Amino acid sequence: MADLKCEVTYFERGGPHNTDQTLAIAKEYADKFNINDIVIASTTGTTAEKAAELFNLENYNIITVTHSYYFMGSKKRQELPEDKLEILKSKGLKIITGTHSMGGIERGIRKNFNQWGFIELLAQFLRAQFSQGVKVCIEIASMAVDGGLISDLDRDILCIGGTGRGADTVCLIKPAPTSEFDKLRVKAILAKPL
Repeated sequence: MADLKCEVTYFERGGPHNTDQTLAIAKEYADKFNINDIVIASTTGTTAEKAAELFNLENYNIITVTHSYYFMGSKKRQELPEDKLEILKSKGLKIITGTHSMGGIERGIRKNFNQWGFIELLAQFLRAQFSQGVKVCIEIASMAVDGGLISDLDRDILCIGGTGRGADTVCLIKPAPTSEFDKLRVKAILAKPL
């Protein structure tokens, strides 16, 4: 990619009220940069549904990354209802449901023993220095690669994340698998909360 010139949107505050504008920003830059791989974090399926309405699923590889099963504890199997999950798949969205690349066992150790590991510290650093959404974008990029849903690691992807629910962050990323995390590059932050 040649020199990159783009406008950045900084939302006054993060949250789901930014979802429609965030998706529109992602669509604008997907078209501008000719990017086909769009990776979206979606906990309940709402953001994924909105993306399916905005992006032509014949032209874009839309990958939805959900929370893992039992993410909220052993009492709740999945936050994204199974029927909605099936609807999203039937529309042509690809779904990744797995352990977060910046969580997993370390998250359990932190929560249960109040012991921080390197990966949890990295995740906390990214949240504090950039935003929750930027951390999510980096995380879901590597998860989509690990899941085999990004076929060309030399092509940039767009990742959409948020703060809690909804979307408020868009990042242009050169993806890499978690085993080569040092090769992942955030090329541009196109939208994020202040």
